[in-house]
Amino acid sequence: MEYKDYYKILGVEKKASKDEIKRAFRKLAMKYHPDKAKGDKTAEEKFKEVNEAYEVLSNDEKRKKYDQMGESYRYYQQHGDPGGFDWSQYTNQGQGTQYSFEGDLGDFFSGSGYSDFFEMFFGGGFGERKSRKGQTGRYTRRGSDFQAKLPITLKEAYTGVEKIFTHKNESIKLKIRPGIYSGHILKISGKGEQYPGSTSGDLLITIEVLDDAVFKRDGDDLYSNLFIDVYTAVLGGKVEFITFKGKIMIDIAKETSSGKLIRLKNLGMPKYEKPGQFGDLYLTINIQSPKNLSGKEINLFKELQKLRKQK
Repeated sequence: MEYKDYYKILGVEKKASKDEIKRAFRKLAMKYHPDKAKGDKTAEEKFKEVNEAYEVLSNDEKRKKYDQMGESYRYYQQHGDPGGFDWSQYTNQGQGTQYSFEGDLGDFFSGSGYSDFFEMFFGGGFGERKSRKGQTGRYTRRGSDFQAKLPITLKEAYTGVEKIFTHKNESIKLKIRPGIYSGHILKISGKGEQYPGSTSGDLLITIEVLDDAVFKRDGDDLYSNLFIDVYTAVLGGKVEFITFKGKIMIDIAKETSSGKLIRLKNLGMPKYEKPGQFGDLYLTINIQSPKNLSGKEINLFKELQKLRKQK
């Protein structure tokens, strides 16, 4: 099982503060976000790695366990704490022979997976374990995880939504919080594969936020176009725009140019797991020329053209 250095993935020192870890995560999440790097499989994998690293290092308890276990952490994460198991002693159930190892378990496992290791010592995944208190128990292999994708709209990601997910003829209600990203993984414990004599794996559901016809997402910010007529662009006025929060009126200054960017604070996406906090909405001005002009309108535009040339 490949060791992942979460500190290296986020580009921070091992002694980095929670704020430094958060800043590094936000920067990398925006860089590799699927909405920004469409179709780039490498970026998608990087985005998942960054999320995985942040999930561990932003949690004090998980970070402490990760620092303690090093290369053994991912096995612990998938299979759980073996109840105080003494990793320096292993028992082969079939022959009753005791094996000992001292040193860095990361070196011991290099070149082979954890499953190979336990099969070698426990004969197909089962064996005795001995705790530090001298008590013996059973080591049980864990079933595989099931992986699935759940597509949702950008508006559903904005508002949050409940979805019914059908798995093995069972309906599972998922409550998705506002602001969720593409690539975010929801874990449903115990809903994965189960082999005879094994514990169940998990169901891992990857959220896929679909493209929206009006808005583009960049982190917690939203981007869209604001179409205005030439008269409003020249004279100024108010223009209606419909956001995810509802209808708003936007003030347009006179002599506004096409391409101008308008920032509307707190009208972007909700920040995930941060109630009441939002990104911003950015609107790019697009001036629409009038169509099907009458003869009188054409003459008036010609008069304006002459005035501008004289000026």
